[in-house]
Amino acid sequence: MSGVTALVLAGSRAGAADPMAMAAGVSHKALLPVGGVPMLARVLEALRDSPRIARTVVMIETPERSLDGFPLEPDVLLRPAQPSPSRSVAAALEEFGAPLLVTTADHALLTPAMVAEFMADLPPGVDVAAGLARSEVVLAAWPDARRTWMRFRGGRFSGCNLFWMGTPRAARVVEFWRRVEQQRKKPLAMVRMLGPWVLLRFALGLLSLPQALAALGAHTGARLAAVEMRFAEAAVDVDKPADLELAEAVLARRG
Repeated sequence: MSGVTALVLAGSRAGAADPMAMAAGVSHKALLPVGGVPMLARVLEALRDSPRIARTVVMIETPERSLDGFPLEPDVLLRPAQPSPSRSVAAALEEFGAPLLVTTADHALLTPAMVAEFMADLPPGVDVAAGLARSEVVLAAWPDARRTWMRFRGGRFSGCNLFWMGTPRAARVVEFWRRVEQQRKKPLAMVRMLGPWVLLRFALGLLSLPQALAALGAHTGARLAAVEMRFAEAAVDVDKPADLELAEAVLARRG
């Protein structure tokens, strides 16, 4: 698993209209200072210090202009962000191939230990995997945290913005993701894509996580997995002022 390329999604369809970016006076949320350091710099540092990462690709709109003057290591490559996250991942897979580790620039609390845990716990031969944190892990650290939970039979989970594209078959899942993005405001189209029984069971909390992964795998012809993270901080991305406050408190405690 040596020589892995990491992709950092730093683009923003909202651009400078992103409320967090506007409040900080920066062009992209990726450049928002957290503890005095731009989030993107923190993510790049975590990836740089991860032994299995050979190079990092940052995707952001007009990278030469957006990151003008931003300090970058020689092994960091810049590419323009595509119109949606799925298209950006698809473009990176096409250019760099698999395996590809994907994260986001607002993952301000990312550490090499999180990256190592995620990659160490990947099932052998898996095509696509996503990092998830159980609600018990997150709430044990922050009992009053308000998170968006994915509710399955057997537990609630929060996404950790860590994704693994392990084989060329990952492109099938990314294409399905692109179609979901296109249909996200069309409920009937979503039902046709995923199937009414799967959606109904998910809505009622009757679908387990393994069943959901199996259903998506059947649609895409790929083997999917979830990697449960033991770090509560892995579930924190800086999307709103409360997230920023939490991230800065965690960083102050680390420092």
